[in-house]
Amino acid sequence: MQQSSAAESKPRVVIIGGGFAGIAAALALAGSGARIVILDSNNHHCFQPLLYQVATAALAAPEVAWPIRHVVRRQKNATVLMLTVEGVDTARKVVKTQECEIGYDFLVVATGATHSYFGHDWAKLAPGLKSISDAALIRRRLLLAFERAEVSGDPIERERLLTIVIVGGGPTGVELAGAIAELARRTLPPEFRRADPRKTHIILLEAGPRILASFPERLSDYARNSLERNGVDVRTDIPVDQVFEDRIIAGEMEIPAGVILWAAGVRASPAANWLGVEGDQSGRIAVDGDLTVPGFPDVYVIGDLARLIGPDGTQVPALAASAKQMGKYAGRAIRLRLKGSSPQKPFRYRDYGSLATIGRNSAIVKLGRLELTGFPGWLFWSVVHIYFLVNLRSRIFVAMSWIATYLTSNRGARIITR
Repeated sequence: MQQSSAAESKPRVVIIGGGFAGIAAALALAGSGARIVILDSNNHHCFQPLLYQVATAALAAPEVAWPIRHVVRRQKNATVLMLTVEGVDTARKVVKTQECEIGYDFLVVATGATHSYFGHDWAKLAPGLKSISDAALIRRRLLLAFERAEVSGDPIERERLLTIVIVGGGPTGVELAGAIAELARRTLPPEFRRADPRKTHIILLEAGPRILASFPERLSDYARNSLERNGVDVRTDIPVDQVFEDRIIAGEMEIPAGVILWAAGVRASPAANWLGVEGDQSGRIAVDGDLTVPGFPDVYVIGDLARLIGPDGTQVPALAASAKQMGKYAGRAIRLRLKGSSPQKPFRYRDYGSLATIGRNSAIVKLGRLELTGFPGWLFWSVVHIYFLVNLRSRIFVAMSWIATYLTSNRGARIITR
């Protein structure tokens, strides 16, 4: 009883979200003496940069996702609760969930972002890629399109089924397009008899003037040329007007399609409404240099949810790297405050480079002045992603899967479940 009372007297840090930012904050609070409560509606942490490989059957879900409890298992001061947050009462300092209310001394909101359809109700017609369930849905639709094309005796319907449209030419769209091209051109052809997967028409639509706009123009051009060599039809300056179940209308063109995928935009979670603050047009919350919300010094907002302008006048990008850096900063800031120390210096994002893979033996890397393309870029991309996986088991399994896929072109995670 005395131990329980002592534990209850310790400050409580509630972290909403078990993504890159939330996990980094929790790990930074190890040994702080505070009680840490991690809330998430899912029981797992997902390595989002490799979700597209789950969606295209290159990797199985357990290779890129791990139970949150496992990630923080060595932290005796951390409790994980699978709960859906419905609101925050900042006056009473409690988080409201479906099941209960949880009080906090410090609150870290790291709920990330989801797909943005710019006001349209297209989510069921064109799924995006942000979670394991999204990846499973996309994989199922892709594989079913090939199966239905094999069954169909109508050449026009078969052509529609083998047309795959990806909306959005950012990293996710480019990586999806390259991986689907490899699936259709290398993996599936020996297994189909009536429908030739090599005739799959993969269309990548981008509303802007070029794909991968965040990269230098030379790398963007390289990516486009590489995709086109692999049979991807890249179309820029073409906004999407309408999306239907079996077709898409873009740039005054009607494109019949068997699968439509969305990679064109994101919007933040509804956390601004929870806190009673104003979000920007994407729902992100403006934060001070110490990542706290103005007027709420005990509330930290981090990751894709945070809107922070750096010293150079540019906004901190919504990337896994920035989310992890913010999480680490917030955790350390709370540690200092628990010790009664003065606040640390304002958060400053360190850009360690940008990477995107385009397909087999092809990737682009931007590290300061260093730029890599082709096989060197692809090899660097592979090593970096394996290194940042959570544990040794995942690194071994992913490395073995990639080696097997590279040598045989076989993608083993191609089981269709209902």
